[in-house]
This record gives sequence, structure tokens and C-alpha cells, in this order.
Amino acid sequence: QRQLVESGGGLVQPGGSLRLSCAASGFTFSTRWMYWVRRAPGKGLEWIASIDQGGDNTYYKDTVKDRFTISRDNAKNTLYLQMDSLKYEDKAVYYCSKNPGGDGRGQGTQVTVSS
Repeated sequence: QRQLVESGGGLVQPGGSLRLSCAASGFTFSTRWMYWVRRAPGKGLEWIASIDQGGDNTYYKDTVKDRFTISRDNAKNTLYLQMDSLKYEDKAVYYCSKNPGGDGRGQGTQVTVSS
């Protein structure tokens, strides 16, 4: 059974916004740090954001800081990534994960930034 299922990706113009969601199941979501990672075309897996169990502390890769916002709803077992001011270089498959290395990540959701 897949524990993490991402959704919300799509095609967006530069400067646009998307909100990704990750539905978690099969583990105690509220006790885990959670992460978003991504894989751009031709590149390796890249950590981009972390959030602690209660959502009080968040951390971002410099290239997305001030544009992306990670959040969570523990009552709904759901992780979010609000992406604003999207750039061409944000094109990637985005995954939620239980660790910053991406192990155990979901199937991913494609984000394409194109005019």
C-alpha cells in the first residue's frame, strides 16, 4: 500500500502558482518530520523543504525560499507545498517524503513551467 500520494501538479506559466498536496497513510503522520523533494529533467533528487511535526518550524533550499511554502494539516494527514512565482527551472517531478533523501517517497506529481 502506497503511504504517500502526491497531487496538484500541472502546467503553469512563469510567475504562476500551484499548490501540491500529499496524502499520507499507514503511519502516524503527526509524529514525523516531512519533506518535499524534486527531480528536474536530467538531474538527481533534490531536497527543497522540510517541516517539523507540528508545523512550527520550516526549512527551505535557498533557490525556493520566499517563493515556496510548506505546511501540513495533521488532522487530515496531508502535507502541502504552495509554490508561487514559479520559474522555468522549477520544472520537475515533486515528491513528498518521510526523509530528506527521498526514501519511501510517493509516485510524484509533475510540475511544468512553460509559456
